[in-house]
Amino acid sequence: MAGHFEPLSGGGAAVALDEVEVSILRSLAVQLLELIGPGDAAGPEGADPLARLFAEGPSEPPSDPALARLFPDAYGDPGAEQDPQERAYASEFRRYTENDLRDRKREDALAVVRSLDSLTVGGDAGDDAAVLRLAPEDCRRWLGALNDLRLAIGARLEIAHDDDSEALLRLPDEDPRKPMVMAYLWLGGLQESLVEALIG
Repeated sequence: MAGHFEPLSGGGAAVALDEVEVSILRSLAVQLLELIGPGDAAGPEGADPLARLFAEGPSEPPSDPALARLFPDAYGDPGAEQDPQERAYASEFRRYTENDLRDRKREDALAVVRSLDSLTVGGDAGDDAAVLRLAPEDCRRWLGALNDLRLAIGARLEIAHDDDSEALLRLPDEDPRKPMVMAYLWLGGLQESLVEALIG
C-alpha cells in the first residue's frame, strides 16, 4: 500500500486510498473505538459542564496491555516498579485526566471513520482510488488516531523498541502476527508522511 500524504496549498494534506486501504483503516479505527470504550454516562457534553469538569475517572491503570499503552501512568517509568508515592501521584493524576483523554482519543478515531465514510472509491469513473483531503484540524485528529493505532498494535505485538518491529518484519508469511506487523509498519508510513506533509 503505497499511499502517502501530500501537502495541500492553504494547509492540510491529501492521500489517495484504494478500496482495500479504506476498508483496513476504517476497520482498525472501529476496533480502536471498541477498545477505548463508550463515553461516560454523564449525558451530552453540554448537559452539566461543571459536573463534567469534576467527574472522576478510574484511578488504576488498565489491565489490558494495549489500553495501558494508550493510557500510561503519568509518574514512574513504564514497566518499572513504582514506589508508593509515585503510585499515589499516578492514581490521582489518572483520576482527573483519563476521561478527557479517552474522549479525545474517541473523537480522533471517530473523525477517521467519518472522513473515510465520506469517500467514494471506484465510483462511476471506475477509479481504483479516492483522494482524501483533510483540513488542518482533521490532520491533527488523524495523527492522533494513527499514533493510537500504532500504540495498540505495538502492544499486541509486544514491540518495545524500533528494533523489535524490524525483527517481526522477517517473520515467515505463515506467522499469524505477520498481517498485524504489516499494518503496524504501514500505519507508521502514513503517520510519517502526514507529519512531513504538514511541516513541509
